[in-house]
Amino acid sequence: MPNLLEVRDLRVSFGAHEAVCGLNFEIAQGETLALVGESGCGKSATALSLMRLVPTPGRVTGSLRFDGHELLELPAREIRAIRGRQISMIFQEPMTSLNPVLSIGAQIVETLRQHERLSKAAAWKRAVELLELVQIPEPQRRVFDYPHELSGGQRQRVMIAMAVACRPRLLIADEPTTALDVTIQAHILELLDGLRRELSMSLLLITHDLGIVAKHADRVAVMLAGEKVEEAPVAQLFTQPRHPYTRGLLGASLNLADDLHYRGWKLPEIRHGVADDGKPSFAVVPRAPRTGQYVADAVPGVAAANEAPLLALHDVQIDYPQRHGKTTLRAVDGVSLQIARGETVGLVGESGCGKSTLSKAILRLLPAAGGQIRLRGTDLVPLRERELRPLRRHVQMVFQDPYASLNPRRTVAEILNTVLVVNGVGDAQQRRTRIAAILDRVGLPSSALGRFPHEFSGGQRQRIGIARALVLEPDLLICDEPVSALDVSIQAQILNLLVDLKRDLGLAYLFISHDLSVVRYIADRVHVMQAGRIVESGHHRDIWRDPQHVYTRTLLDAIPGKTFNVQAA
Repeated sequence: MPNLLEVRDLRVSFGAHEAVCGLNFEIAQGETLALVGESGCGKSATALSLMRLVPTPGRVTGSLRFDGHELLELPAREIRAIRGRQISMIFQEPMTSLNPVLSIGAQIVETLRQHERLSKAAAWKRAVELLELVQIPEPQRRVFDYPHELSGGQRQRVMIAMAVACRPRLLIADEPTTALDVTIQAHILELLDGLRRELSMSLLLITHDLGIVAKHADRVAVMLAGEKVEEAPVAQLFTQPRHPYTRGLLGASLNLADDLHYRGWKLPEIRHGVADDGKPSFAVVPRAPRTGQYVADAVPGVAAANEAPLLALHDVQIDYPQRHGKTTLRAVDGVSLQIARGETVGLVGESGCGKSTLSKAILRLLPAAGGQIRLRGTDLVPLRERELRPLRRHVQMVFQDPYASLNPRRTVAEILNTVLVVNGVGDAQQRRTRIAAILDRVGLPSSALGRFPHEFSGGQRQRIGIARALVLEPDLLICDEPVSALDVSIQAQILNLLVDLKRDLGLAYLFISHDLSVVRYIADRVHVMQAGRIVESGHHRDIWRDPQHVYTRTLLDAIPGKTFNVQAA
């Protein structure tokens, strides 16, 4: 088939920094090309250059030929006519891309009337049809909703409706499912596939999720530090990767085809650095057998006969007041579970099922409407704040987004010291000693103490979040989606770190995630949560091999590329 897009020697620079360095690729009509790489490799800069949206002072050179036309030579008026009509883009975060003060229908109508000669009434009718196309329920009613009234998956569907409104020939999807639950992710990707076939579109799929690539791409281009290091048909790339960086990415990607568990294996890692000539470098640390003993090694999930569980929940119920406080919504409905010392319990389920609500109740950030939450034998539910304070240090939390949970105006030293001061730990010298020790434990240099959160990478910020949780020397860490926003190689580093800390410090984890591949690796036992209830529980091997509940099977079936086999690092 003829090429719809040809990219030759593309360079995108911001001053002295070159984000894209001589990139070459092409996309045929109706083909899906996946552009793969970690944050900062130049994927999004490539996408923005195709849309002629690289912000000032960015500079784009090379050749971008679309359907025979050189995009870089077109005047602004002509590129605006192409943008949205012939080339369209789905952005990663719909909440920041949608206008919060306009209804979703008004935003789709604006797109339609910008490019097509439609009356207002005809544009609104078409907006309803587009919402129906992307499977928004009750489109005639929801067309008047505002973005904040939709779920994350529904907002992403609206973005897709806007992107395909004018039947573009090339659709650019920049991490379109990163923050979505596995079943919603599957629906979105199937929707994109169906639209691609129905509209004869070409698709540039930008992602760091290799499971998505395995299932939905025709060809794959792998980027590292602004350059393409490998390109191949999808089957060839997964079975015969040539470049060591590609092999490292494949090895660091967890999938259900791997029978990996933290007690047996340490995940492969990609460690980035700078070579002597100043250029980016990397090293792949291969998968290795794990050594060492764990507190709960003897019988995972079962406390010793003379020892009560570290955490025991019995029939916990949590209500949220509805509008005007006249009614309540039961967000958690009779949940019971136990965590032994040194054990990792996985809690999986989709957004809105009650996972994070339950974690906040354990921390007593939300009140429980009923039931018991016993920490170290003490029921937290009836306690007042003064009685809670000495118990809080025993359970701490690692959040999904470390940047949002770290004070941007405080240095790392100030962030960690504040935690100790508030909890009345030691004098100034004792606090400095403890802070230095925990920073070394999470793999950060002492020079990090004087720096602010924005001066670190995403993986380093998550290490700071872990250090903040550990500086009080807790028994239990609640990890709420701690790796879902990280690249696969950084995810592997953080998971390896959590396992090492568990072994060395005797920690127990409540690991909350919608990524079942991650939970399979990290958990000893697993609870599956749906609509506020635990619908299935079991040993980590049993849940994956023989799921009993239909909802568990639905989650497992929705994982993209769950059975792909790779040549691991």
